[in-house]
This record gives sequence, C-alpha cells and structure tokens, in this order.
Amino acid sequence: MPVYSYTFRDASGGTQKGTAEAENEDVLRKRFEEQGFTVTEVTMIRARGEKKKRYGKVKLSNLSVFCRQFSTMVDAGVSLVRCLDVLSQQTQDTRLKRILIDVGERVEGGESLSRAMQRHPRTFSNLFIGLVRAGEIGGVLEESLQRLAHFLEKDVELRRKVKSAMTYPVLVAVMATGITLFLVYWFVPQWAKILVDLGLKSDDIPAPTQFLIDAADILVNKWWVILLSIIFILVAWKLFVSTRFGRRVADRLKLKVPVFGKLHHKICLARFSRTMGTLLTSGVPILQAMETVAGTVGNTIMSDAVMEARARIREGDRIGDPLEASKLFPPMVVHMIGVGEESGSLDFMLQKIADFYESEVEATLASLTAALEPIMIVSLGFVVGFIVISMFLPLVKVIESLSTGGVELRGL
Repeated sequence: MPVYSYTFRDASGGTQKGTAEAENEDVLRKRFEEQGFTVTEVTMIRARGEKKKRYGKVKLSNLSVFCRQFSTMVDAGVSLVRCLDVLSQQTQDTRLKRILIDVGERVEGGESLSRAMQRHPRTFSNLFIGLVRAGEIGGVLEESLQRLAHFLEKDVELRRKVKSAMTYPVLVAVMATGITLFLVYWFVPQWAKILVDLGLKSDDIPAPTQFLIDAADILVNKWWVILLSIIFILVAWKLFVSTRFGRRVADRLKLKVPVFGKLHHKICLARFSRTMGTLLTSGVPILQAMETVAGTVGNTIMSDAVMEARARIREGDRIGDPLEASKLFPPMVVHMIGVGEESGSLDFMLQKIADFYESEVEATLASLTAALEPIMIVSLGFVVGFIVISMFLPLVKVIESLSTGGVELRGL
C-alpha cells in the first residue's frame, strides 16, 4: 500500500504532520476530513510495492560540514543537482552519500529540495527542513544553509564540551567499579578461606567482614541473578520512558536532580534560544518556529511550555508572558525576549541568550569536573579502605586469642 506524507490543521488551528498508508490520495484526504481536519498537503513518499529504503543516522559533525560546503557551492551559482552530486562523491560518510544520491535523484525528478529531504526524517530534522524551505521560498537558500551550518557547528561544539568534560569522571567511575568488583570477587573469597583455616567461626567474624563475605558469595555464585536484574531494570526503564507519561517523568527528574539538573536546564535553554533565533533570522513565521523548537529542545516539560506559549501567541498574547508563567524560563530570558519583541529584534536577542547560556554551560562543566575529580578519588579510597580494614578486623581477634592463650600457658 502506498505511503503518504500529510499536513493538516486541527480544530484549534494547529498544524500537524505525519505519514500514513492509504489506497490513494483521495482516500487519505477523505479520512482526515471525516475527522474534522483540514488537509493542506499530501505527498506520496513510497509507491505501492516499493520497498522502504533504510538509511542510518548521520553524525551532526558531518551534516554541519555538508551544509557549509553546500551553501558555498549554491552561493557560487552551481545548480542543486550538481551540488548534491559533487557532495555525494566528496563525503566520506557512506550513509550520507546514499542519502545525497537519493535526494539528488528526487530533485532532478522535479521535487523541491525540502520535500526530498523530508523523506529522510532520521537525518534531516524539522529544523533542517524548515530552514531549507524558508530559503527556497525567500530565494536565499545559501543564507539559510549558512545559518544552519552555524547552528549545527554550535550544537556539535556544545555536545563535544559536555562529552569531553564527562570523560574523565566516567573513566574514574569505571576504574573504581572494576577495582571494587575485583577485590570482592577474587580477594575476599580467598581471605575468607584463610579465616576459616585459622579456626574463626561465623560468630567471631565482625559485621563489616561478614557483609563483604556475603556480598562476595552472591557475586561469585549468583552473578546471573545480578545480571538478569540489571537487564530487567534497564529494559523496564526503557519501556517506561517510551510512553508519554514515562518520558515526562524522566524529563522532570532531569530538571530536578541535584547539580546535573541545572546543567541540563541550561543546555535546554541554550538549544531553545539558538534554534528559535536561527529560525526567526531565516524568516520562518513565529508559530511555525515555536512548533519546530518544541520538537528539538530536548525536554518534554519545556516542549509543553513552548507549545503552551505558541497557543497563547495564536490568541494574541505576548511570547514572554506564558514562558514566565511556566517558571522554566529565568526572568533574564523572559525580559530579553520581551525587549526583543518590542524592538523588533527578537532573533538578535535570542542569539545573545544562546551565547550567554552556552558560556554558562561551559563554566558549569568546568566547575563540575573540578569538583567531581577529588570526590570520586576520595570515594574510591574510602571503598578500598573499607574492604582492607574489614578484611583485617578478624586478625585482631585472632591475635587477641593467641595472646590470651599465651598468657594462660605462662600462668600454668
């Protein structure tokens, strides 16, 4: 059955997009009209009997390079088909190569660039397609691609900073876990055998030592229970967050968790400001821009706040009031957005907000990394020290018993 991409307006005036199977275009239109929706666009994505081509996800760094090169070639007056052909030959990413070949064939066949890219949603996001469509309509495709390349480069830089800052703490955590498991799995059982050979009974073994022996026994003899428990917890959590309710709970926890919650909040604010500013600078209408931002901000709680603001704007309200009411946007952000809205420079203000929060994220990461390193090292020392002390505590009783026995012998 053919697959169609559709766009319709619901009763509240909101625009929704998606894909659906139908026997033909008329059947799909009639299906939505019966539900009270106003269909604005229907395009066939896959014909009857045509197998769906599967392409992997392309890295953001490769996409940013592609946009930068694409904008340069378009600005030089090279045709779109020629640009896509050259870039498909030049890229080292095999996935991007196949996608560009497919997009080039569709553009050569008469499709618009944005429509051809829309057939690859895993690679080209709504933001990407929206900016390309705005560039096509306004005749400034090279400027839209340059803005998109700048946006992707900023996003890649932000992600790289987060990853590089967390690399060292993660390595220390992995090493600490590995050392602890080794000591508990191998050293503790060997030491327990020595204690048995020394004639210590279970009643004579101190509580910390007994705790380690029991933990080592579980780890050695019932490791499969631990493994199955971990797998069960991971699968259950993944299924839970795949639901809308679970996703909202997880995203709310991300905002509330100590230390890391503030960092996540700042990252979302930076992404909101950068995306919104880029879309408005490219000439995308504010309602469409906010709908796109809601899907790219990276947190459903903040996405709901953006969509609520969008609904209020459609009713004639200012953008800052609903954002302030959500209590997710700091007063500084709301004030700067209000000033930008009054002065007609909202896109400029949003870019300034994005620059500020990206620098805040960088400073927070630096301070967080500096604080985590000594904390993790001290924690590792505490765990190892606890194991060593717990293992040597029984020797105190052994020495005391030997000393008592020697005194009794001398007394005889």
